[in-house]
Amino acid sequence: MVHSVLLVDDHKIMRDGIKAILRQSGDFSVVGETDNGSDAVQMARKLRPLIVLMDIGLQGLNGIESTTEILRYHPEIRVMILSMHDDEHSVVSAIRSGARAFVLKRASDSDLLEALRTVAKGGSYLSPQVSDRLLSRIQRGELETKPLPTVLEGLSPRELQVLRMVAEGKTSKDIAVMLDLGLQTVRSYRKTMMKKLNVNNVASLTQVALSAGITRLSPLERQAVDD
Repeated sequence: MVHSVLLVDDHKIMRDGIKAILRQSGDFSVVGETDNGSDAVQMARKLRPLIVLMDIGLQGLNGIESTTEILRYHPEIRVMILSMHDDEHSVVSAIRSGARAFVLKRASDSDLLEALRTVAKGGSYLSPQVSDRLLSRIQRGELETKPLPTVLEGLSPRELQVLRMVAEGKTSKDIAVMLDLGLQTVRSYRKTMMKKLNVNNVASLTQVALSAGITRLSPLERQAVDD
């Protein structure tokens, strides 16, 4: 049986390499590919693949947010996260979003195929380097989840998502398209967030997001916001 895969990565050379691996395996067929999270959400709804192989570091709607959006409407789809990094924040965020697997991009071809076959059978998979490291930290009592900053505790998950996008310079129209929401709905989220956070403009929202650590800007961008 050949299993359908939607491939999401913003580097074409990575997508081409993975497609070659899957083609040679004979077990998987790439039914679609894209380089961004917004298209991934739309394509998942249309194509209904068994597995979505999702890069975590996408621009705009990132891999974690895209996973959440896909599973919001189609929980039967199995999402696997691909990442360059093995930090526990990324791993825990991926698992909490509903992802079935977390695979490092430096994994071997055989490891990637093992992960895909495990997920296709209904199981879960963590790259060995990730699982060994996390297990050791758990056993030593070192793995702690970072609490949400107090200033953001009153925001819903969707509001946090919109806040990050606003802070990254996305317009209400951009956000509406990325999240498949009405323009007025996004504007309503912005208005509600401003009220909850006691601010009255986008620059102040951005400052809150930066202070809380839910988004990052380059030094020049940060200076522009401060100015």
